[in-house]
Amino acid sequence: MSDHYNILFLCTGNSARSILGEVLATTLSHGRFVGYSAGSKPNGFVHPLAMQIARDIGYPLEILRSKSWDEFGASGAPKMDFIITVCDSAAGEECPYWPGHPATAHWGFPDPAAVNGSDEEMRNAFRQIEIGLRNRIELLMDLSVEQLDHLQIKEKLQDIHRRASK
Repeated sequence: MSDHYNILFLCTGNSARSILGEVLATTLSHGRFVGYSAGSKPNGFVHPLAMQIARDIGYPLEILRSKSWDEFGASGAPKMDFIITVCDSAAGEECPYWPGHPATAHWGFPDPAAVNGSDEEMRNAFRQIEIGLRNRIELLMDLSVEQLDHLQIKEKLQDIHRRASK
């Protein structure tokens, strides 16, 4: 058994929601989970408000970058234990093959980068995604993952989204 679990958060552009998933999973779990993020069509930049949240949490900014999910299907990539899509368009796309058959789930959130409003409205949109992901990751941290089989983990991941969405 590994001393930690790897989680890949997927979105289309990999500039906001999936980045926040990576940051929160890694920092909140204190090493139990290691977050990664990627996109099917990466924008090539991390949104400044996602960078600000990462900075505020104390995540090392130098490792944050927008990247393709192809990196995680390549030889030598970290083995993923969980794959979580965080946007509806990525959930509907055909994903690459993931070695090791990780447990998958969809935790859909609206795109905070698409908010067309004031600076305060945009900050609020990012804050809502941060809160939503934080709630789900904290519920995940409460699970005894090592005592569950693959199907139970997948069901628990979906249940976390349902419970946190209420």
